[in-house]
Amino acid sequence: MVQLTEAIKTAFSKVKIFPVATASKEGVPNVVPIGFCQLVDDETIWIADNFMVKSLANLEANPNVAIYVWGPETGGCFQIKGEAAIINSGDKFEKMREIVHSAKPGLPAKNLIEVKITGVFQCAPGPEAGKKLL
Repeated sequence: MVQLTEAIKTAFSKVKIFPVATASKEGVPNVVPIGFCQLVDDETIWIADNFMVKSLANLEANPNVAIYVWGPETGGCFQIKGEAAIINSGDKFEKMREIVHSAKPGLPAKNLIEVKITGVFQCAPGPEAGKKLL
């Protein structure tokens, strides 16, 4: 079980757009900017699929995902890795749709991508770059 530090949670809360990386079964990478990326708890991140095409196809074939957490006010730079599940019905899905539609009523909120965090890594340059933190 991953236990996020307060520094990581604070950094996550300050980011507006998250670069989210996926890869096909063959390892072809794809990265997209995601506006709806929510930290649910120390182990779970929700991503709303509004317009995913390549990312969704990648996640269907390969559930591994990386999320880059950085911005001018984050006080740190982190990479969160995890395994994603695509959810398109049920309570979690409906809750995500409600959150998305209350913020931006015109967005489709087609799928909930639920990421179970498997690791957190240091991204800041220097001797600790790439070090696994959690």
